[in-house]
Amino acid sequence: MTEALIHKTAENSGDTAAATQPVESSAVPADVPLSSGDVEAAVHAIADRSRHAARRMAMANRAWKDRALRAVGTALKESTESILTANAMDVAAGKANGTSAAMLDRLTLTETRIAGLVAALENLANLPDPVGNVVRGQTLPNGLRLRQVNVPMGVVAAIYEARPNVTVDIAGLALKSGNAVILRGGSAAQATNEVLVRVLREALESVGLPADAVQTVDQYGRAGANVLMKARGRVDVLIPRGGRELIQAVVTNSAVPVIETGEGNVHIFIDESASEDMAVEILLNAKTQRPSVCNTVETLLVHSGSRVLPAVAAALRKAGVRLHTDERTRAALPASIESEPATDEDWGTEYMDLDLAVAMVDNLDEAVRHIRTWSTGHTEAILTNDLSNAERFIAEVDSAAVIVNASTRFTDGGELGLGAEVGISTQKLHARGPMGLTELTTTKWIVQGEGQVRG
Repeated sequence: MTEALIHKTAENSGDTAAATQPVESSAVPADVPLSSGDVEAAVHAIADRSRHAARRMAMANRAWKDRALRAVGTALKESTESILTANAMDVAAGKANGTSAAMLDRLTLTETRIAGLVAALENLANLPDPVGNVVRGQTLPNGLRLRQVNVPMGVVAAIYEARPNVTVDIAGLALKSGNAVILRGGSAAQATNEVLVRVLREALESVGLPADAVQTVDQYGRAGANVLMKARGRVDVLIPRGGRELIQAVVTNSAVPVIETGEGNVHIFIDESASEDMAVEILLNAKTQRPSVCNTVETLLVHSGSRVLPAVAAALRKAGVRLHTDERTRAALPASIESEPATDEDWGTEYMDLDLAVAMVDNLDEAVRHIRTWSTGHTEAILTNDLSNAERFIAEVDSAAVIVNASTRFTDGGELGLGAEVGISTQKLHARGPMGLTELTTTKWIVQGEGQVRG
């Protein structure tokens, strides 16, 4: 059974004084309950403590939350050795269990990647606080003053697999947006996540915020994840992040409202006006920089009138990319460039590896039809020097991100100035695309009057 299928079955006026108040903390239970009733009671207790912590987080002002983010960053740096030791255990176990190269890449932390997490936390601290932002407002003819403002969601839960970086990213975003978070990071990264959650909790306590603003149900395994999905009323929103099976299992089985993140069957279309140098550079970046992530290109569509295909294909093959080509593409390639015949399965596959499906089309309409048929709605790009084609592509392609003349790897919260991201939402309700701070808030209406009554 795969890890994915497992988941089926206001400004603070008293900042300094409040920071000195005792923090209500709860230790993670050491013994895993065996009965379903015990697991349900334990996860519900975690959710209830999260609810209490969320109320305190909602009252914390920006300065306080930013201190917490920087404290987490410092703690991560100081704990690098213990984090890497735990991560090495998870990676070794993954290799022994036959985990794919793509999943091992996502699972692996290095000093550089930890430094990247610290930098993302600093970026978050430098971003404006979304809480209290006025979305819109007006004064009615009867004198009522209206404001719609951003407020925290409350208790945010996340279910993900083999991605310890997500533990820090989601926790950081939740804290900055005034939420509490409950994490289910999966068995593949359990040792790493145990250390990371401990670091996060201790850092929160060090600045006087509740440690229970970050909790995990990893210790309760599959049963804990199932209870979390059913904890409607205790958990405000659930965000799955991972492969198709995990996401669909959560969407199908959850009683808690879900923000659906999606897999990335990402396309790039090279039209006949695109330059060779730009096409080569962008395709190499979009396919090979980090092939295991969701914004990596998986299908290349090339206009039959373009002259750049041989150079692009040669550069990709030199970089180790395996090409899955349709008949017209193979006929247009030099015999020295190896490829294998593409099938319908290739057009629908998120490889997350050094594989690329390649098809030839005769015009923009054919490219758009192919994308509409096979896209998961994540990211699509066009490489062109034709403004009309660029504008048509933007208008006709319905994905969370549409890119002109740049790598698809930019569909990322950090790259787009969001500090970090919870995931890439491919749904159309509430949040779409990279989900940053604002996407972890909801709104409420504030109505102020002077005795008005409705007639």
